[in-house]
Amino acid sequence: MYEAIQIVHSYWAYLVVLVVTLATFNALIGFFTKREYAPKDFRISLFALIVTHIQLLIGIVIFFVSPTIMWFKDVPVKDIMGDPLVRLYNVEHPTVMILTIVFITVGYSKHKKKLTSTPKFKMLAIFYTIAWILMLSRIPWANWF
Repeated sequence: MYEAIQIVHSYWAYLVVLVVTLATFNALIGFFTKREYAPKDFRISLFALIVTHIQLLIGIVIFFVSPTIMWFKDVPVKDIMGDPLVRLYNVEHPTVMILTIVFITVGYSKHKKKLTSTPKFKMLAIFYTIAWILMLSRIPWANWF
């Protein structure tokens, strides 16, 4: 079961990176070109929100069933924090990805409250860019290629 969930998590991650990248650049381009906010922009930012939340749910399941997660195996914290690869999977990746989703969620929520195009794109651009940078910083790239 773990292997199947891990495969779904890994392949869904490609979709997440693609959609969040698209949403981030769409927001930045919209903000800097001062174009009108359209239904397509709303759908792109919403789709980024949805795919990241689905990935979070899959990631939570993996966190509790993965053999590489040491928190539930009587392993001292100094051993987890002392090994960079173990620390990445047990601390850094989950924490930063949760922060990524928080930034996407906050940006999406804040942009809906704005009434005109420029502030909408500004909210999306700020929060989605921060989320995008955070996400790219803690992907375990060695396992992706």
